[in-house]
Amino acid sequence: MVYESSYGTGQKPFSPDLKRGTWEKPTDFIYACFGLAFKLDVFVASYWFFFDMGIIGLLPYYLYMVIYLVPILVIHSFMGQFSSSGFISAFRVSPFFKGMGYVSCFLSTAMLIYYGIFAAVPVLFIVNSLRPTLPWSCEGLKSWYNEFERPATVCNITLGDSVEYESGNVTYFSKLVHVPSVLYFQGHFSSMNESYFPDLEQEYELSFHFVTYFIVVWALIALIFYKCSEVAQFGRFIRYMVIGTLGLLVVCFLRFIFLPGALRGLVAYVSPKHPVEEVFMGFGSTFIMVLQAFGAGWGSVIALSSFNGFKTNIMSYSWITAFGQILIYILFGLISFMIDNHYKEIVTESYENHVLNHWLLFLSSASAMAGMHWANLWTFIYYTMLLMAALIVMTTQIFTILQALFDEFEALRIKKQEVTFGLIGGLAICSFFFCTNHGIVYFSTITMDAIFSHNVLHLLLILVILWIYGRVRFQRDIEFMLGQPFANWKVLILRFISPLILIISLLFGTSMCILEHSYTSSLVLAVAVVIVLVPFLAIPGYGFYYLYQSTGTIGERFKRACRPTDWYPVEMEHRQQYELTVGSTELTHQLFEVTEEVN
Repeated sequence: MVYESSYGTGQKPFSPDLKRGTWEKPTDFIYACFGLAFKLDVFVASYWFFFDMGIIGLLPYYLYMVIYLVPILVIHSFMGQFSSSGFISAFRVSPFFKGMGYVSCFLSTAMLIYYGIFAAVPVLFIVNSLRPTLPWSCEGLKSWYNEFERPATVCNITLGDSVEYESGNVTYFSKLVHVPSVLYFQGHFSSMNESYFPDLEQEYELSFHFVTYFIVVWALIALIFYKCSEVAQFGRFIRYMVIGTLGLLVVCFLRFIFLPGALRGLVAYVSPKHPVEEVFMGFGSTFIMVLQAFGAGWGSVIALSSFNGFKTNIMSYSWITAFGQILIYILFGLISFMIDNHYKEIVTESYENHVLNHWLLFLSSASAMAGMHWANLWTFIYYTMLLMAALIVMTTQIFTILQALFDEFEALRIKKQEVTFGLIGGLAICSFFFCTNHGIVYFSTITMDAIFSHNVLHLLLILVILWIYGRVRFQRDIEFMLGQPFANWKVLILRFISPLILIISLLFGTSMCILEHSYTSSLVLAVAVVIVLVPFLAIPGYGFYYLYQSTGTIGERFKRACRPTDWYPVEMEHRQQYELTVGSTELTHQLFEVTEEVN
């Protein structure tokens, strides 16, 4: 194959940004990838699998890591590191599919609009943890909640009313009790306060308290980008944030072990009970994990790896990243499991009682800590950890979006500050929809839709790299970049086994998305179609636009559109070595012409 320059297609040549910078330390890439695992809406969407699968159910995680996660992490890292560009420009490897980069950019932006919830809720509890008496403690509850006139809470279980339901021919009675911290959160919306459950017929109600919390969150993000405008500075910030968050996560995990019922539940969890069922649940949970490993909009690893040195060993880094992400996922899962068992311990005297512990990690956990010694301090530490996790995810996504845009559009590079704060301001305004009663309840449905989008993009990526670009060229480029071969068995996994897993995950995820949307309003469905399905039209749309801009017959245009264009290392030394490896004399002259014009 002849490696072409954009001159041959009539397109503007790719102009690399030689001043884009690199990580201060090579391990900053690993920390940034670890940070992607703090996307906690993934765990909120899959906690029911985690609770049922037990210790045996963790085994599929590592099988998933070997046959899917690590190999595809290598592909993403290869694209970014080899091309030194974000998830739009990296598709110079096959320009017809460059629309995948735009889809990823749009999905990342859409995720940021709703993800402020995961930072605003911790701010709510952090602010109120500074009060002498926690408002969601049993003592503080008395000042704003009348249990004799409203549903019972865990503070006074005996006041609960029994609810009758039937299963088969047997009638059961269950006493429902609420968690004070959940009621405190719902109290910010009067419509929720009336029924405690979402109602599709309710009018939209804006909580000005949450508007304030969202403003605080976006102000923090703007401050971060003001102080960390360079790649090295941002990498240092993420490094410290990830280390601090992981440290607080471990501290909270160790403290939660001493919650009543937590240790007993933990022992039960690690004791195998039904191995076959647990393995099945583990596979179900791994399917959902495709949402977190590669970023909210799918292409984050491509952008993050583009700041690596050209010879960085992405093989070993991918293994470290996979292990770290799974460990973070498990730690959050065990904390949720311990909180859940704590509430089960409270009502253990009567099997008729049932605690409505909604959204364990973010809401129910506050009341669990209210009974601890130094409850205010532990509440502050725990929710600071959750706030840091949310800020890591949001800032990383904004960082990757910006870098992808700057790499693709040369004109934006001279207006970096304006583009950065314009994007942050626009996201802040759009996010206020999720300060409403409907937005704050149904955002999880949009989260589930990402199962569909990520699987489709992964399938297309495997098609582009291993079938259109070709396994031989892919293995050659990997060996050139790293000085070590990419084994044939890994290629076989990527070409045949990984697509099969992705198709199963796609079918499984689609059914879950349909189920989720059956409980939401038509507006939420319309929003999901606009931000998840419609963007995929950019893939064929850009492909046909590229064909239209080219010359020749349809067949010639299509072949040219699928061939790599301007696909070479950015640094001159590596580029010259690569040209010798490829063996294309014609390309050498074209590339030097491009370089002279750029300089």
